Order: sequence, then C-alpha cells, then structure tokens
Amino acid sequence: MPRSKKRNNRGAPHRGVQPFSDEDASIETLSHCSSLSDAASVAEEGGEVCEDTTQEDFEYKLKGYIDSAMDKSAKTRLTALDGLKIAMASKMQYEFLLERRMTITDSIERCLKKGKGDEQRAAASLACLLCIQLGSGIESEEAFKTLKPIFKNILADGTANIQARQACATALGVCSLVAEDDILDVYATMECFESLFTKSYVKEDGTRTVFSAQTTVLHINALLAWTLLLTICSNTEVKKILKKHLPKLPSLLDSDDVNMRISAGQTIALLFELARDLDAEFEYEELEPLCAQLTALATDCNKHRAKNDKRKQRSVFRDVLKAVEEGDFQPETIRFGAERMYVDSWVKMRTYDAFRELLGSGMNYHLQANEFIRNVFELGAPMMVDSAKLKAMKISRFERVMYPNPLSPWTTFSFNPNMLTAKCKLLCANLECLNRLLIMSRCSLDKRYLLLTRAASRMCLNSFSLQQQ
Repeated sequence: MPRSKKRNNRGAPHRGVQPFSDEDASIETLSHCSSLSDAASVAEEGGEVCEDTTQEDFEYKLKGYIDSAMDKSAKTRLTALDGLKIAMASKMQYEFLLERRMTITDSIERCLKKGKGDEQRAAASLACLLCIQLGSGIESEEAFKTLKPIFKNILADGTANIQARQACATALGVCSLVAEDDILDVYATMECFESLFTKSYVKEDGTRTVFSAQTTVLHINALLAWTLLLTICSNTEVKKILKKHLPKLPSLLDSDDVNMRISAGQTIALLFELARDLDAEFEYEELEPLCAQLTALATDCNKHRAKNDKRKQRSVFRDVLKAVEEGDFQPETIRFGAERMYVDSWVKMRTYDAFRELLGSGMNYHLQANEFIRNVFELGAPMMVDSAKLKAMKISRFERVMYPNPLSPWTTFSFNPNMLTAKCKLLCANLECLNRLLIMSRCSLDKRYLLLTRAASRMCLNSFSLQQQ
C-alpha cells in the first residue's frame, strides 16, 4: 500500500522451546485476543507462570513451525503453515518475524511453487498474514516482491488448482494493499483481476458464459480483491473505472450465484460512494433501471432459491439500494476492548471485511495492537490497557440480563404514565419475578439485594421520565 515506510517497533526478544500443536495455537488465540499484553499470565496449581516464560514457549513453538514448513512431507508442511497462520492471526510478533521474514518468505515461495491445492492455499493466506504483521514498510515490500510474480502466474494459469487460484487472488489483493509501494503497480494488478471477473459480464450479443461453481468463486474473489484496491485509487483512476465498469457491473446482478450478486451489489454501492465523493451532483444515466433491479433483489421471493440465500441477499440489497438512491450508508459499531470503531462507509466496510476474513477471531486483537491496522482505520496509537483493568470495565452477562439499560428501546420495563396504580403493580410484579430468578440462580443474599435495588431504582427512573414527557 503506498504509505510511509515507518518501521514498527513491536515484539520481544526470542528464545527457544519445542514445536507446538494446533491445540496450543488455539489456546494462544484465546489467551491473547482479549488483552494488549504481549504474553498472558496463566494460573496453575503450582503458581503463576511468568510472562517471559509464556513468550518463550510461544516463540519456540513458532520456530518449530517455521522449521517444519520446509519438511519433505506435504502433510507436515501443511500442518506447519496452518499453525503459523493461527499464531500470526492471534498475536503480534513483529520483532520475531522481522528476523525470520526471509526464511518464512522462502517457505511460502517453495510451497506455492511445489505444493498442491491445500498447501498452496495455506501458503497464500500465510503471505497475507506476514505482510499484515510486518506492516506497510520496506520489509513487507521485499517479501511481496518475491511472491507477487508467483501469485500472478498461478492466477493466470488455467491449468492450476482452482482453489489455489482463488487464494492467490485474495492474497494478491491484500498484499498489494499492504505492501505495494508504486500506485502504478496497483493499477496493473487491478487489470489482472479485471481479466478474470469481466468474463462473467454479459456479452455484447446479450449472452452469458456459463462457468462452474468453483470458477465463479474465482471470479468473485477477483472482484472483491479488485474492489479492495479500488479504495486506494486516485480520483483520476476512479473516473476511468466509473466510465468503464459501472455500465457493465449490473449484469452480474443476474448471476445464478448469490455471492456473485451480493459482491456485485456491494461493488456498485462503493462505486456510487466514490463517484459522489468526487462530485456531489453525480448522476447515473441508467439509474432508474438499476434501482428497479436492486429493488427486485431486495424483495426477492423466488421459490427456487434457498431461504438463507434470499434472507442474506435481501438484507444486503436493502442497504445497496439506499446507497444508490440516497447516498446513505447504515453505520456499524465495532467494539474491541475499551475502544470502538465506527464503520461509516462502503470503503471502510470493504477494507474491514478483507482483514476480518483473514484474521478471523483475531481481528479485534489486531485492531487493538497492530499499528498498521490501526493506521488504516485511523485509530491512532495502541491504547495500553492491561487485562485486569479491561476485565474490571466489563459488565457480566448475568448483570446485563438482570437489569437492562432503561434508555434502551428494548427495555421491557414500560409503564402507562396515566395509571399510577398500574405502575406500582407492574413494578412489584417485575421485582418479584426478578427475585425468583435470582433465588433460582443461587445468587447470594447480598448480591440479590444489590441487583434488586438497582433494578427498582432504574424502573422508577424510567417511569418518572415517561411521566415528565
């Protein structure tokens, strides 16, 4: 991604231990996604394991995976690649990976060239995670320059494994966003994607080429990667793309594949958003037929389509229709730790979805700790909040259920302000019901008293505020 080449100083000195299993990596995911500390303290019968020891274990297990990624056995290599993916998604290891980036890059290159199917797919995903760990700097650029020609060759090779081509399309898009320094190279990569997904366009004679389900997935991945890079294009390039692709993209809305329809709709919404950013008075000549097409998809009742597909499609296309007609976007709030991020545009949503697809459950951890990710979403420097303080800030699930926020529209404690007797009866009935639930949950007497007092005060406050309106 064309950004300043700042080197992020993160991580800790590495020492050695033994190769680890996927189960160990999963445990690390759980222990590190909830806190910004580089190593979690684990309580055991014999006492508390210090953070340095936990970090040592984690790093040595990573070393074991790195060594196994060069093994002669394809099964061993695949297990090692999967283990590295889980580890990189779950925890920041900048300094450790910085020293071993060339070794890891060589392993990825070898797996992409000599591996098959699942191994190539895992290697492509690992390349994305390596770039995300290293951030937008010289180190990630060097790794990507080595791997980019291989990604392009696999992507263009019609005889290559189709799942490997799908993974390479995603990897090429994400790595270009993170590590590509020259915007002209970004445009060249976008042309590679165009050569794939435009095959799904309706031809000039009105016919459409029928592709297999796996080839359609390849076209979808190419379209999503192309849309991701579209978010960093210059205004001049956006104008060219609007003129070239906006009239043709609606033909993808008639695809038999629900994911292709959804991806095309989200791309159209993003293009309209970019167009209105360039010109607030932007008008599309074919707006009326496009809105009619989007409305049909937003209210689709085709009996030949699966219920889940129709439900997902209707939800997405309601938002797409608002974006096209009114330039509106339904914002979402992403909470992570003590912070929150507002996703308030299609550009931001496409970027967030791309990283979330790779990082999975580790996305919230990287939003907290990864400087590159935070820079992309303009979150500033990481907030150093220890796990104890973070835990103290959280309200338990039991408390959330027992006394909901009286200002929330979902609060069930509502009263008729014109009927004082009815209000008192309802208050007593709710408190009695709450008391029974607390007794059934074997809550202590002190806690029952505290929760009942809070609930009564909140219900009275809610009743009083309604009476004042």
